[in-house]
Amino acid sequence: MSRIAIVTGSSRLDGIGAAICLSLAKSGIDIFFTTWRKYDSEMPWKSDFRDPEKLKQIIEEMNVRCEWMEIDLSIKDAEITLFSTVRETMGEPTILINNASYSKMSSIETITSEDLDHHYALNIRATTLLIKEFLENYNGKQGGRIISLTSGQSLGPMPNELAYAMTKSAIETLTASLVEQSAVKGITINAVNPGPTDTGWITNDHKIDLLNRFPQKRIGQPKDLANLIQFLVSPEAQWITGQVLHSEGGFRR
Repeated sequence: MSRIAIVTGSSRLDGIGAAICLSLAKSGIDIFFTTWRKYDSEMPWKSDFRDPEKLKQIIEEMNVRCEWMEIDLSIKDAEITLFSTVRETMGEPTILINNASYSKMSSIETITSEDLDHHYALNIRATTLLIKEFLENYNGKQGGRIISLTSGQSLGPMPNELAYAMTKSAIETLTASLVEQSAVKGITINAVNPGPTDTGWITNDHKIDLLNRFPQKRIGQPKDLANLIQFLVSPEAQWITGQVLHSEGGFRR
C-alpha cells in the first residue's frame, strides 16, 4: 500500500511546501497538497496563480499520485473537508505535514484583536484540529508521521512579529504534549524550524545582514528543510519523536 502525505501551504513553487512535496514524491510517496492563494497574493512575495498546477504536473512525472485543493484552513470544519477530500480521491493519509501558516508584522504597540484572531485561527487552531483528525482516523500501523513547522520562537525574541511568534511557539508545546497519544497509534510527532529561508521574501538588505549570521555564508533554501523532513518520514527516523529540530545552518541571532 502506498504512503499518502498531506502537505499544507504549498501555493508557490519556490516555497517550503512545494520543496517538501517534491522531496517526498522522490521517495515514492503520494502527495495531496493544499493552497490558499488569496493569502499569498496579499504578501510581498506574491505568487503565480498557475504554480499549483505546475507543481502537480512535476510530481506526477515522478510516477506518484498527486491531488490538491484550494482551502482556507482557518475556517470552521476545514480539517473535516480536507480529510474527506483526501480519503475520497486518494485514500487514508499516513503523513501529515503542517506547513501552512499566517504571518503579519505586529508589535505590542500595533497589535490588534484581529491580528491575534487571524494568527491563532491558522497557526494553532487549524494545526491542532488537523492533528486531531489525523490521529482519530489513523489505522494504527507503524509508520505514521506528523510534522509541524515552527520558526525558532523559543530561540530568541521576535518583538515585531508578536502575534506570529506567540501562536507558532505553541506548536512546540503541542508537539511535546501529544507524544504518547501518537505513539499508541504507531505515529511519531515532531516539529521543525527551518530558520531564515529564501522563499522570495528576502530583500538585498536582508541578504547582506543574514549572510553574516550564517557560518556557511549562505542562506537556507527550501530544499534544506525538505531533506530533513524526507528523513523524518522514513523508517530510519522511527525513534525520533516529540522533538523540535532546528535546521538552520548554525544561524546566529
